[in-house]
Amino acid sequence: MKAASYFAQSYAEARQKFLAAAEAAGLDPVAHVHPLLGRDGEVLAMDVARAGPADAPAVLIISSACHGVEGYCGSGVQGALLADAGFQSAAAKAGVALLYIHGLNPYGFSWIRRTTHENVDLNRNFQDFSKPLPRNPGYDRLSHLLVPAEWPPTPEVKAGLAQFLAEHGAKALQAAVSSGQYEHPQGLFYGGHNPTWSQQTLRHVLQDHGRRCHRLGWIDLHTGLGPSGHGERIWAGPDDAAAIARARRWWGEAVTSIYDGSSESALLTGLMWFAAGQECPQAEYTGIAMEYGTVPFEQVTEALRAEQWLENHPEAPAAQRQQIKRQMRDAFYTDTDAWKERIVEQGVQAAWQAVEGLAARA
Repeated sequence: MKAASYFAQSYAEARQKFLAAAEAAGLDPVAHVHPLLGRDGEVLAMDVARAGPADAPAVLIISSACHGVEGYCGSGVQGALLADAGFQSAAAKAGVALLYIHGLNPYGFSWIRRTTHENVDLNRNFQDFSKPLPRNPGYDRLSHLLVPAEWPPTPEVKAGLAQFLAEHGAKALQAAVSSGQYEHPQGLFYGGHNPTWSQQTLRHVLQDHGRRCHRLGWIDLHTGLGPSGHGERIWAGPDDAAAIARARRWWGEAVTSIYDGSSESALLTGLMWFAAGQECPQAEYTGIAMEYGTVPFEQVTEALRAEQWLENHPEAPAAQRQQIKRQMRDAFYTDTDAWKERIVEQGVQAAWQAVEGLAARA
């Protein structure tokens, strides 16, 4: 089948394709149903499908839609892997169970948002909320400019951001915007003050499926950073030199890290992947975020700012709403056959490499 056939035009279609592919592969998906409905009135769920016995010595997680709208991409890769009988067979022979988690943040996927229904960035939400939360003075300074009172932004707002960029540089601006903040609940990259539904549900999934294995791998599928169609393999875990070295043995020396500045990503806080070690402490963990490029970072940021402004202004005209939502989807999903072909090729390759890495000592 063509790579494009695994992708969808809505969350509802993506979910239907995932469930059908899982069942065609002989799996029995389990739905963790979200408390709210989707934009078309559809059921929202974090759907989980496992291939392999409960006591498999190694487990590979392949997950999508941590950041909602990015699920258009991740769901397509999951569909391609489920349809790959050779991949399923190789994993089974290697003693590696496959755990597909579709729609980590189904609300954002359906409503074309990056955040959860709590307006929280799931990948900044894994904090110990009994302790003081990290501060982000850069975001504090820019909050009124990043999500202004009016959209499109006024010349004064544009000038304020340009001044920060001139004084501090592009990397400092990226860090201020995206590293995570906990003071502006109607702003960007907000980490929340409590665990979200998605965080709690994911922890239950990890408890159910990850506590009997010796080795745990994870490929979490993302979009929005880097050159179009290129899948950057970013280490997804704590700053552990031995684990990062192991990831590079599995996926190649091109694996990057937010800790040494080699990644397109800024240094982030409240990361989801830390839950692997917290919920499955017996397992040796190795994971990456597969970060596929779409459009230039400036366009991605502009789309995020517009969409957050829209969320804060439900009275916005229908035409403006439609335009902003289209801009948002295009920033995280390149709806062309050529882009999808590259996405699937790299995603399938990374999954095969993970199975081989897990099997080496499984």
